[in-house]
Amino acid sequence: MMKLSKISFGTLFAICLFLSACTHTRQVVSTQPTPNQTGVAQQQSNQTVQQNQQQTNQVNNLPYQQQNNQVVPKAVVSTNPPSFTLPPPPSIPSDNTTAKIQVAVLLDTSNSMDGLINQAKAQLWKLVNELALARDSKGNIPSLELALYEYGNDGLSAEGNYIRQVSPFTNDLDFVSERLFSLTTNGGSEYCGAVIKNATEQLTWNGNADDLKIIFIAGNEAFDQGPIDYRQSCKNAISKSILINTIFCGNTNEGINTHWKDGADLADGRYMNINSDATVMHINAPQDSVINGLNLKLNDTYIGYGNYGKSRKEMQSTQDSNAATYGTANAAQRAMTKASMSYKNDTWDMVDAAKERGGAAKIAAETKDEDLPEEMKKMTKEEQVKYIDEKAKQREAIQQQISQLSDERRKYVALKEKELAAQTGDNTLDAAILNSIREQAKAKKYTFEQK
Repeated sequence: MMKLSKISFGTLFAICLFLSACTHTRQVVSTQPTPNQTGVAQQQSNQTVQQNQQQTNQVNNLPYQQQNNQVVPKAVVSTNPPSFTLPPPPSIPSDNTTAKIQVAVLLDTSNSMDGLINQAKAQLWKLVNELALARDSKGNIPSLELALYEYGNDGLSAEGNYIRQVSPFTNDLDFVSERLFSLTTNGGSEYCGAVIKNATEQLTWNGNADDLKIIFIAGNEAFDQGPIDYRQSCKNAISKSILINTIFCGNTNEGINTHWKDGADLADGRYMNINSDATVMHINAPQDSVINGLNLKLNDTYIGYGNYGKSRKEMQSTQDSNAATYGTANAAQRAMTKASMSYKNDTWDMVDAAKERGGAAKIAAETKDEDLPEEMKKMTKEEQVKYIDEKAKQREAIQQQISQLSDERRKYVALKEKELAAQTGDNTLDAAILNSIREQAKAKKYTFEQK
């Protein structure tokens, strides 16, 4: 029998995609560091900001601006979310030689789930950064793959049980972010058994039983609705070593009575419920301004090539802007992800392609002139190789700086979260949810690096 965990607010994407699902408006509380806490970090921030502003003035489409001696996100206002402009990335084949963490999120997009979607958008990068600390039994960094489904939206096909695969399993995090920010609510009819069945059968789950494979599903209607028996769907999932964690948007007992806990129990998962009055806590740290400034320089190291190179560079900047709509702290979280091994773009960036597929000389030789960015079309092949290698060195140096600041930021935020928990008398749900994931990972012999 699984333990019952009562939850009031969440963070990790796979789970945070669901948190505050019953909240109809997003509330944001920012905690500012005191002058004594910022100290030298703020002086360094000011110097870095002044240097970064010169670059900001040269690049108009980047999502930050100078304000009160800080690099802050530009406001992005869009009442009409963008349509899916690019094709999905190729499906990742099963690979039993590489450790994987596979997380599929099944997100209710019926009318009452606006708060849920807002939480998903706000917490994506924090989840990725936490999962990036995972290590397998041999100490290796596992590959992280995310998938996303929406269900319960009356704008979807009735014949398909009002379900859509929004993203297959992918490590293309910008793609996941684009799809997530494109979701809207409508309707609906929520069939949990059907969407679990689709996710279990349609996604390319890795065959290694020691991998961490999790489905998160959230909603606020009875778990047993629809034509597919949820019991059979959950049993089929766990037969493939896929855990199912359920999050009910409402009262604990109501979730139990409407079978949400039973769904988790059948698939060795956890049942959680959401406090619909929870407030999103965005903790600003003294490192954020410096990290966001470095992110401007980091973007300049990407060399878009091929059919979608230019569009993907634009998408990268757009997702920076999307993250920044939730504040400087969230923008910094995304920049931290971009400095980690979880952020890979070898399908459109020549630097990552060279790293993953045989070096700069090989990529330059394989790339046709018409597929090159404008700044490289007049270069000789030798010059192209040198240019790619120079950008790679620049990127590595910037990522190292961000990684160092990230470690400092994690420590600062952890202390602030403890202070807030002591003041409110509540558990920090970040810690509560992360503990549940870490317990499941422990059974698969995973550990989490301490920062």
